[in-house]
Amino acid sequence: MERKSLNLPNNINLSYLEWGEGKEVLILLHGLADHGLVWSDLGEFLSEKYHIIAPDLRGHGESSKPETGYTFAEIIADLEALLQHLNITKVHVIGHSWGGKLAAIWATKNPNLFKSLVLVDPFFIDKMPSWFELTFPILYKVLPFLKMLGPFPDYKTAENLARTLKQYQGWSNLQEEVFKTGMEQKPDGKWGSKFVIQARNETFTDVMKVAGLTEKLAIPTLFIKPKQGLNRTEFQLKSYRKYLTNLKIQEVPGNHWPFLVEPDAFNNTVKDFLINN
Repeated sequence: MERKSLNLPNNINLSYLEWGEGKEVLILLHGLADHGLVWSDLGEFLSEKYHIIAPDLRGHGESSKPETGYTFAEIIADLEALLQHLNITKVHVIGHSWGGKLAAIWATKNPNLFKSLVLVDPFFIDKMPSWFELTFPILYKVLPFLKMLGPFPDYKTAENLARTLKQYQGWSNLQEEVFKTGMEQKPDGKWGSKFVIQARNETFTDVMKVAGLTEKLAIPTLFIKPKQGLNRTEFQLKSYRKYLTNLKIQEVPGNHWPFLVEPDAFNNTVKDFLINN
C-alpha cells in the first residue's frame, strides 16, 4: 500500500491509497466521516489481481477540507480528474453508505466508465422530503459514524467512545488503525475527527435533495446487504430493483461496516462477484 496525492483546481489536494499493479482497476469509495484506510483489508486481499485506488474524499482524512464544495457533482469531478491523471478509462467501483449513493450518481452520469458496481449498504438513495432537514440535528447526535467529530479532551476519551461504536465492534488491529488514522489533535489541544463539520452539513443537504438512482442502468451490480445493516426491508430495496437491471443482492454477516467487523466474508463476497464481471 502506498499513499499518494494529486493537486486539483481550486487548491484541492486529493489524497489516496493505492495497492497492486493489475490491469483491472478498482475504485473504493468510503462512507461519510470515514477515509480510504477502511478498505485496507480488502485492498491487501485483492492486490495481486487488481490496481486498487481508495481516495480520502474531500473533507475527509488527508484530503483538503474547503469551507464549501461538498456536493456530489464536485466530488465526482475530483474522482474523474484523478482517473484522467492516472490514464484510467474503465473501472470497477465499490461504494459504502453515502459512498454508495455517490457511486450510483456517478454511474448514472457516466455509465460507460463502469465495468461493475458494488453498493455496500447504501443509505438515503432517494430524495428526501423537505421536512426531513428538521431531523438533521438529531441525526448528527445519534448516527454512530458522526459521534467521533468531537471535541474530546484527550485521545483516550475519544478511544473509549470509539470502542462502543458499531464500526469498531471487536476492536481488531484493523479497526484500531482505522480509528487512529481518522483522528487528530486540534490547535486548541483537544482531539477530534479529521472529517469536518462543513462537509457534514453540506453533504447531508445534498443527500436530501439529490436522488441516487434516476434512470435504468445495465451495469452489473452487487448489492451487499449486511444482516445487521440499514437495508433490511423490501421497501428499502425498491429503487435498486427498479433502476438496476443487472442486479444481484447478497447478504453477508455483520453490521453497516462489514469490511471492518466481518472482513473475511466481505472480501470473499466481493472477490467472487468481480471474478465474474
